[in-house]
Amino acid sequence: MAIAKATGTVFKAGDLAVYPAHGVGIIEGIKERQIAGESHSFYVLKISGSDATIMVPIANVEMVGLRKIMKKSMIPKVYSILQDKTDDTFDNQTWNRRYREYTEKIKTGCAMEVAKVLRDLYMLKHGKELSFGERRMLDTAKTLLVKELSVAKKIKEEKIEEELDKLMQA
Repeated sequence: MAIAKATGTVFKAGDLAVYPAHGVGIIEGIKERQIAGESHSFYVLKISGSDATIMVPIANVEMVGLRKIMKKSMIPKVYSILQDKTDDTFDNQTWNRRYREYTEKIKTGCAMEVAKVLRDLYMLKHGKELSFGERRMLDTAKTLLVKELSVAKKIKEEKIEEELDKLMQA
């Protein structure tokens, strides 16, 4: 079984990982490719729930944000963000400015930032109609969070969706 090491983060075939804005995937293996006469190593990441396969340069793992699944100890923090309904920082911004800021948060790949996007858009949705892009962003944030929480808690995605819906309704 091949193992590769990048600065600090190590994955091996069969490991689950989170790729920003795409979500949870499984490391299918490590491949070598010749690019401009130099040999480079890549993680082959199959994104769960889609046909997407991404080749992540091992040397750039931190830069692209590939990370391990959140630890169970992080789950209460994510749920706490979702329950915190006091933040209304984006309410007076135009939809396209909010959209850019939410896109940046999702691109970080950080579960906490994705939870903030989900919470903010969910709250906004109950005050005014979301733009098409914001509705899509809400769905993306929810999907990313559901998939990762499902793996972290080792329970079905449907159960996580129910939990999130209850949290957001409260």
